[in-house]
Amino acid sequence: MSIMRWCSSSEVISGSASHPYPFAFPPNPIANTTTVLQFPFRKPLFRFNLSSLSLTHRKLLPAAQIRPSNSSDDFLVVNFYHFVFLKDPQAEVSKHRSFLDAGGLDINGRVYLNEQGINAQYSGPSKDALAYVNWLREDNRFSDILVQISPSQNGHTFPALKLRYKPSLVQFEGGISHLPLLDPSMRAIPLSPSEWRDRLKAINKTDLTSNPKRNYILLDVRNGYEWDIGHFHGAQRPNVDCFRSTSFGLSQEEIIASDPLSNADKEKTDILMYCTGGIRCDVYSTILRQQGFQNLYTLKGGVSNYLKNEGPAEWIGNLFVFDSRLSLPPSVYCPQAATEAELAPVSGDDVFAKCYLCSSEVSELRHRNCANLDCNLLFLCCRKCVKDLRGCCCLTCTTAPRLRPVLNGMQRYKKWHIYRDMDLQGKMKILT
Repeated sequence: MSIMRWCSSSEVISGSASHPYPFAFPPNPIANTTTVLQFPFRKPLFRFNLSSLSLTHRKLLPAAQIRPSNSSDDFLVVNFYHFVFLKDPQAEVSKHRSFLDAGGLDINGRVYLNEQGINAQYSGPSKDALAYVNWLREDNRFSDILVQISPSQNGHTFPALKLRYKPSLVQFEGGISHLPLLDPSMRAIPLSPSEWRDRLKAINKTDLTSNPKRNYILLDVRNGYEWDIGHFHGAQRPNVDCFRSTSFGLSQEEIIASDPLSNADKEKTDILMYCTGGIRCDVYSTILRQQGFQNLYTLKGGVSNYLKNEGPAEWIGNLFVFDSRLSLPPSVYCPQAATEAELAPVSGDDVFAKCYLCSSEVSELRHRNCANLDCNLLFLCCRKCVKDLRGCCCLTCTTAPRLRPVLNGMQRYKKWHIYRDMDLQGKMKILT
């Protein structure tokens, strides 16, 4: 059984060039108008006729319709979530499946619905991927969703489609059905990417780690393996997983040691939290609101939305995404903002990515899975340790009976069942 945990997380539309670029399509449909948009590519400009769209600065007041690129070979990864009451989510699941089946849409990924709304991450050819979004936006309940789209250079990033009812839209110990997520006042105040950047500039003028009377706390609520390859400068992260073992319920000593909020003034401290796509922040902020924290703010659309709009400003490293791509540099979201710093190996004061085994600096910001099929731990590893431990995360795993072959470079393991009948060690086969 795999122990890799998948969650949510980028809105973009690709052109017909071989290197598609991401662009955002915020919500709010407008009247019937036609606008011609021009986007800069490495090749000459491409023109897109988009019905019912209007472009103002970086803000595209969407979108009853988002048009696919001209190339049917372009694949996209689509992410969105929306909290809204669904009286009969099982019927909604059937409705979505009927639409996909009737159109023969080639969609792989995870689409979960329940009484609190929808959470979706999927991949597909440009035409199919955007057809699903456009169909969903025709429903008034979902017309204002913030859709994030990013390119996939190697086809599907998910192995199959999981479209079903799920009691919890995000993985959370104890579930989230009891949380008042449908009440916007119980969630944190969303900040636009530009507002977030302004806040970070103000925060980073002070020493967040040594000033106990600071007025701001920048909180990363993602998993440790996400933090490992990239995070905002000056951010803090609990030593426990915010969604599997929150600081609440631990001993007082454990709270103080692991929770950046343990000594925060609940009435005076501004808590700015971020995650990949936004949904975990909404959930976690609701918990904090119930705990008495008053000044809560989140990054609207998460880090992926920020990188697309603001580039890598205040960001260190890459962004972990929850599909087979795993790690994306900021340039994927904002090509025009690519800098020498983000293209070069992490070094100097920004060294934070370390080998899980020997703690040496890792310049390749991409995780590996342990070669032990029954471990499958997601971890960063230098090339020397990959060779010495045959792709495993520890000495114990090197003697496990179900070892997959060592993968060179940044290759990814396929699903476990691909290996179950292989004679992996030349002496035994994997049993189901």
